Amino acid sequence: MTEDLTIDQPDDFNPSARQLLVLPDRDAAEEATEELSANHPDLGELEIVRDALAGEDDAEDAQWLVVVEPPEDGWTPGLLRALDAVAIEHEGWREEG
Repeated sequence: MTEDLTIDQPDDFNPSARQLLVLPDRDAAEEATEELSANHPDLGELEIVRDALAGEDDAEDAQWLVVVEPPEDGWTPGLLRALDAVAIEHEGWREEG
């Protein structure tokens, strides 16, 4: 069975671009990182970054990012779907960074 190569991506999608999982809190970011590391060790080291919302000083007014560098061969539709699934599971989303 061949992998379905169709995935909704913008026309300017870059298969070598880093991906960001935007998550609501640090716990969600840590859980997503653990899950991705366990299920996709080929993604290498993942970075968690706090992203304060513009003009906000309160720690609760921050999003947390999981920064995922592209694999050596670039992103496949299957890997992108896996990132999407993890982000959604933790009440977040994926965007190209």
